[in-house]
Amino acid sequence: MATLTQSTTGSSQLRKRNQSAYNAHDKIVTDVGKAIDRKLDNHETYEFGGPTGVAIMMTIFPPLMYYFWICLWFYDGQLVHPSSFTDIGPFFARMWDHVRQDAAPNAWSVYFYIGLVVFELALAFIIPGYEQEGLPVPSLDYRKLKYKCNALGCWYVTLLTSAIVHYTGILPLTGIINNFGPLMTVAIIWGFGLSLYTYLEAVAMGTQLRMSGNFLYDYWMGAALNPRIGPVDLKMFQEVRVPWVLLFYIAVSGGCKQYEDYGYVSPNMAFMILATGLYINACAKGEECIPQTWDMFHEKDGFMLIFWNYAGVPFTYCYSILYMTRHHPDEYRFSTAGYIALYTTLLVSHYFFDTANAQKSRFKMQMTGTYKPRWTFPQLPYATIENPTYIQTAHGNKLLTSGWWGWSRKPNYPADWVQSLTWGLCCGFSSAIPYYYSVFFLVVLVHRCERDFERCSRKYGKDWEEYCRRVPYKFIPYVY
Repeated sequence: MATLTQSTTGSSQLRKRNQSAYNAHDKIVTDVGKAIDRKLDNHETYEFGGPTGVAIMMTIFPPLMYYFWICLWFYDGQLVHPSSFTDIGPFFARMWDHVRQDAAPNAWSVYFYIGLVVFELALAFIIPGYEQEGLPVPSLDYRKLKYKCNALGCWYVTLLTSAIVHYTGILPLTGIINNFGPLMTVAIIWGFGLSLYTYLEAVAMGTQLRMSGNFLYDYWMGAALNPRIGPVDLKMFQEVRVPWVLLFYIAVSGGCKQYEDYGYVSPNMAFMILATGLYINACAKGEECIPQTWDMFHEKDGFMLIFWNYAGVPFTYCYSILYMTRHHPDEYRFSTAGYIALYTTLLVSHYFFDTANAQKSRFKMQMTGTYKPRWTFPQLPYATIENPTYIQTAHGNKLLTSGWWGWSRKPNYPADWVQSLTWGLCCGFSSAIPYYYSVFFLVVLVHRCERDFERCSRKYGKDWEEYCRRVPYKFIPYVY
């Protein structure tokens, strides 16, 4: 696979600017900012516990995924463990038997998983899309990469195609949940393999960036910043087209399985179909906002992103779906008031999640003169700040201080986390495993927040201190 690998003090006065009066220009980073960027584009310190930490995480992730699946599928959702010291060996033998017998790749899982990836990649090339400029990339002399944003059209084509193959019997969607174990194994193998290929290709082409010199750590963090095939940015592709699409279809498959078994789909399973559908639709309709995010601008394309998008997201964020698939709906049925509270919490948190992300990304586009309204469905109110206030930094970048971002530095994080919490709440409290997503996600968000703030402190210096003074709360106003 041929790829093109791309890489990534003035006044603190609060400013307000009308977008229509903004004249776009290429040089928005000062000489001071460029010196800082050159420093930040070199490896200086280890993150994630360094080589030892990343080795541990890469070692435990797959067994943990298998363990939770085994508990949900074969042990009523309970966290099984050895019954005694002498049972430790037999316990691991039982776990291995489940993996060997029930999660070994079969023809259906290989064809479906690889077929989905190839199908979505083909759509990414074929379907017309909106061209969005990204942020200036320091390692490319601040050139802006162009991104083909056609995820929404691809999403609609995928929905139509899946409906046709399901109702015609060509590919019943119940096959996804029935082959969950084998599919997960294929995804795990794909994640490890693609991570290695992407790393080796970047090193071979001499396009690696921010390398530490330690293979395990660089394999985890990645070598390439923005690997591409023609107009398709592979990092953006893997963030939207496979993980959330596959997660949605796992939920749909669970609904189809319930309908096949009981003749109806429970409100709880319908909730998960709605929740995953809202998420993939938000990613697709606002795809032009993704090039302005931390993942696209700074994070390299390594195991951390590749494995988690291709395997982690779809096969660990779905535990409530697995639990409901293996239990009769009467076991987790709520009152009408309970369902109203559950659905309302999801929709309200999704509103804040969607609009907060849109505000930040559109602000960046406004400040670089690249913002153009797109009438993708649905456009929520207050997703664009009309006359944003900001702090002009000595680096050259601007720090948003209005909209939801005037209340906290990461308003999208608590909204996103509340969504994840509802994904566990929808199946009650009989099993702790469906809450894995919200617990894991909380750790990720707090850690990511600290990584981001530490980098911003180094990048913006006193301007960041002023920003923190004006926006003192990290997540929740007046709380934290």
